[in-house]
Amino acid sequence: MTPNLNSSENLFVANLQQVSLEKLVKSKLEVLFQQQKEAQVELSGLYNIVLEQVEKPLIELSLKAFNGNQVKTAIMLGINRNTLKKKIDNYKLKPKKGAQAHAAPVASTTTTLESSTVLAQ
Repeated sequence: MTPNLNSSENLFVANLQQVSLEKLVKSKLEVLFQQQKEAQVELSGLYNIVLEQVEKPLIELSLKAFNGNQVKTAIMLGINRNTLKKKIDNYKLKPKKGAQAHAAPVASTTTTLESSTVLAQ
């Protein structure tokens, strides 16, 4: 039995710490474009699909990290709370209070920049 290498269940968790999000997305898109070429079909609306598939889990996990607190989540994401609310409604997310006992403190700009550098490696 040959494993499905495109399946997210087969990602090696140990390697995820060494691979940037950008490289993971690029790799997945390369597979998608190859499949599109082989199937000889046109892709439509790909930009919005990719944004949704990254943005939705980012917002879900961010809300969970801040125990559903939209103000703290918006600050951490660097967006206006009203924008966050629109995205929550658009993706039909249900912020759950009590998902985590203690919310993490909001990171300073310096810490955020350091985190961005880690993601880009």
